[in-house]
Amino acid sequence: MRTAPTILHLDMDAFFASVEQASKPSLRGKAVVVGGLGPRGVVATASYEARVFGVHSALPMAQARRLAPNAAYLVPRFGFYRAISERVMELLRALSPLVEPLSLDEAFVDLEAGGAAWDERSARLAGVKLRADIRAVTGLTGSVGLAASKMLAKIASEQAKPDGLVTIEPGTERAMLGPMSVRTLPGVGPATGDHLRRAGITTVEEIAEAGEDELVRLLGKAHGHGLYAMALARDDRPVVAEREAKSVSVEDTYDVDIHDRLRVGLEVQRLADRCVRRLRGAGLSGRTIVLKVRRYDFSTRTRSETLRGPTDDPGVIREAAARLLDSVDTTGGVRLLGVGVSGLADYTQEDLFAQAAGERAVAEGPVEERAATPVVEEQPAPAERRWPAGHDVRHAGFGHGWVQGSGLGRVTVRFETPDSEPGRVRTFRVDDPELEPADPLPLVLREPEGGHGPDGDSGSVGLRSAAP
Repeated sequence: MRTAPTILHLDMDAFFASVEQASKPSLRGKAVVVGGLGPRGVVATASYEARVFGVHSALPMAQARRLAPNAAYLVPRFGFYRAISERVMELLRALSPLVEPLSLDEAFVDLEAGGAAWDERSARLAGVKLRADIRAVTGLTGSVGLAASKMLAKIASEQAKPDGLVTIEPGTERAMLGPMSVRTLPGVGPATGDHLRRAGITTVEEIAEAGEDELVRLLGKAHGHGLYAMALARDDRPVVAEREAKSVSVEDTYDVDIHDRLRVGLEVQRLADRCVRRLRGAGLSGRTIVLKVRRYDFSTRTRSETLRGPTDDPGVIREAAARLLDSVDTTGGVRLLGVGVSGLADYTQEDLFAQAAGERAVAEGPVEERAATPVVEEQPAPAERRWPAGHDVRHAGFGHGWVQGSGLGRVTVRFETPDSEPGRVRTFRVDDPELEPADPLPLVLREPEGGHGPDGDSGSVGLRSAAP
């Protein structure tokens, strides 16, 4: 391991919820929950004000509503979150060429590789400046951990939350980790934690004291060796700039169980087409087709089929998914379906069509013609306009606002912007011709004087900051 804390881990604070609070003055300081709002939705992110009530990520939305009935419940705006995330990642890439994103709101940075830090003092200065730049550019806060390894940097950023910076000095790791719960270590979830607890092991120091042989006996060879090394603060994993995608998949959870077998089949075909669009958008193809079915009783069935080589042909993937569905019992109803492709490559083996789709499909036309056929985009039938809670709208007379809720032919809108005072609430018919969906307004009008973009300039890339 390194002799200086030059690996940085950034974790944006309650990212989705914080973006919504920054966008909506009336929600600042209030409990905000972002996620799927249907009967089977789950929480994506909860603000710190909502976490006081026990609401957290992955919690069923119905349970969240019982815990925090007065919170604001909003549908995610992933496109907006991605745009803000990219701005943050630009700031990280200005520090080092070695940036390893883990998600939209989390990444490792090798400060030493970019010459941004070489000892504890320079690492802390880089972390302080990064947090200030993130606030100036996005109006949001992030927590920073600095350590000599990725595992410890991540633990440090968790200790720093919210809106803080923690450094773990090399040589102090064992003393710091010792009294912590075993759940602190990566890969120790509820099941492994319970298994260790039954063996009388509840802290990291007790893992080290148990010894490697005992951990292998309890948890198996790979997990036992890995966990023992982590308890001794050993982690030599490098920061990897490119994280190669291992699979591409899509899935849908249904508010009401699907019992009709024909409808299940049609949903699988639709998901296969969506998966193909993602594959082609990324310039990829894959060898293994995967079907995921979660039944009415929460039991999950996964089936897969591996082809002779990679493909991105929609006909091949649809037919493979249909064959996989034939082997799954959907009696009683289906609550979730998913289709994925793994074994990815950046090329397509053109003769796969005959192998995977069979002679019947070959008779429909030459392989080249089939492979060139674009995926037909779904054309939704005209329907009543939907107004997702939290999404942006514009009214011809009242200006920019966001949807507080809708139902019974009405939609309620609060009219405010990121740099305004909390706004007024008004209600309209869902088909009001003067009301229309709108793009999100940037959180930051402009960077303040002296703000630093990734190249040392003050370009704001569309974000905004209230005028000083």
